[in-house]
Amino acid sequence: MSKDIRINKGLDINLVGAAEQTTSKAVLSNVYALNLDDFHGITPKMLVKQGAEVKAGEPIFYNKSREDMQFVSPVSGELVEIVRGARRRILTLKILADKSQEYVEHKTLDLANSDADSIREFFLKSGAWPFIKQRPYDIIANPDATPKAIFVSGYTTAPLAAASDYVLQGKEAELQAAITALGKLTPGAVHVSVGKSGNSPLAQLDGVTVHNISGPHPAGLVGTQINKIDPINKGEVAWTIAPQDLIIIGELLLTGKFNAERTVALAGSIVKAPKYYTTKIGAEISTFLYASGVHQDKYRLINGDVLTGSRTHPEGYLGFYNNTVTAIPEGDDYEFFGWNKPVFNKVSTTRALTFSWLQPKKKYDLNTNTNGEHRAFVVTGQYEQVFPLDIFPLQLLKACMVKDLDEMEQLGLYEVAPEDFALTEFICISKQPHQQIIREGLDLLHQEIG
Repeated sequence: MSKDIRINKGLDINLVGAAEQTTSKAVLSNVYALNLDDFHGITPKMLVKQGAEVKAGEPIFYNKSREDMQFVSPVSGELVEIVRGARRRILTLKILADKSQEYVEHKTLDLANSDADSIREFFLKSGAWPFIKQRPYDIIANPDATPKAIFVSGYTTAPLAAASDYVLQGKEAELQAAITALGKLTPGAVHVSVGKSGNSPLAQLDGVTVHNISGPHPAGLVGTQINKIDPINKGEVAWTIAPQDLIIIGELLLTGKFNAERTVALAGSIVKAPKYYTTKIGAEISTFLYASGVHQDKYRLINGDVLTGSRTHPEGYLGFYNNTVTAIPEGDDYEFFGWNKPVFNKVSTTRALTFSWLQPKKKYDLNTNTNGEHRAFVVTGQYEQVFPLDIFPLQLLKACMVKDLDEMEQLGLYEVAPEDFALTEFICISKQPHQQIIREGLDLLHQEIG
């Protein structure tokens, strides 16, 4: 039986350049890369040396604090470069792909007769475990913990993000296999959230509790759904996983092969023909960006969606967890008396001089201008208008800034991830880096208490 959840607080940012729901195969990338920043909190220890030949799905490094947590190559080829930073910290691993791919072949599991320990061991050695993340702290899940529930969000509300209902079509067998395995890792429920008016394959799976979600962004964020379904208290752990990662896990369970394939939405007003491309984790972004073309030379390329993604360039590589690449105009211009004249082409939650509230369905071509400068927090009450969690956002941000651990705990830091504050950062008239503040607060709490 499904349950309906309506999110009232939030803000839909309608942007020009949504990906057309048609899929092409991207040009094969010559080099694939794993960016170690994608695995927050992990200290890597290499298993292979530079110049070594690896197969797709072969472990190339492991977590220093957890040796059985292995990270695998998305393709077969030669590990041509280990990019290091200060104190020889590993930043990026680059693999020159073979023309013909070879895979490590794992013995498939009999899911009906497999217990939690055998599934956990399979995920750890096969490279599937890094797809599972946990709350609190928004890090790769601790295999020794027992989550009270597992959450999957199949409802997409982020601006220009890949639509889950579309990319999951035809993958019912893989999704069911992954859900069946994950269900044995928790004594609680596997909560799956889908759009109330959507047509998601996730809603037809066995062994899940389905929630029909409606409302503006951030209704599609898993953190919002956890808060409304089963909030996290101190001492509790919940696991989360993205829908497309379920497909990789499911195929691994059914075939024994780690197929790092992704369906990526290339979107944004700068893109001439925004649409979906089939590629692999770590592929060069240029392999599908130039196939669609761009309208101008000066633009911001974002690895992810416009609210939570990171700045990149055409020679960059698709992030481990990303299924969206966005290109929007670079904002390097200044408006004369922009603060003191009516504005019709920007999104705002305030009705002072801006009129986006009169046209809620209008699509905007926004650039990267911040339209203001960094200043101290101004108490306006705007954050609460777009923040649907039962948490005081401004007070929590301030507690993180002053490193008050008791306040951070009491105000609900265990429940949130940086992405939950992306929308408050977008509307912030003080131009404070909310996501960075929350990330630093979570790291401090994990270090001192976790």
